[in-house]
Amino acid sequence: MARPLIVLAGCDDGTYLVEIGESAGEDQLAGRQPGAAVERERPLGLAPPWAAGRVLDVDARGSTVVLLLERRPPLVVSHDGGATWNERGGGLPPGRAIALAENPDHVLYGARNRLYVSGDGGVFWRALGVELPEIRDVAWG
Repeated sequence: MARPLIVLAGCDDGTYLVEIGESAGEDQLAGRQPGAAVERERPLGLAPPWAAGRVLDVDARGSTVVLLLERRPPLVVSHDGGATWNERGGGLPPGRAIALAENPDHVLYGARNRLYVSGDGGVFWRALGVELPEIRDVAWG
């Protein structure tokens, strides 16, 4: 049996662990760590000059870089180390944090109090069926 896929949401009152199900109805809160914070590296140096002043978060895996910007659509993704960029996430609400999994096609997006996942590099998104307190940061578990 495959290990369940867990994502983390850092909130003011701790870190929430959310298990991703096959559909929104199968997502579930897997735990909460009071007082804990999500810690991950943010490669801010990979943000291009044209994004200055609008970058809310950034993550990278290999040659894939994803930027969360204060604009619509909120995401831009590069699969060639920043040489070219594609807009993503046109239907997403304003974001707080973004994280790539080991497989960079798996993207986690944190909005105000809801998590969204993409398995295709940010083209299509699914809202997780768990509502959380105000999200500050996200990561893959």
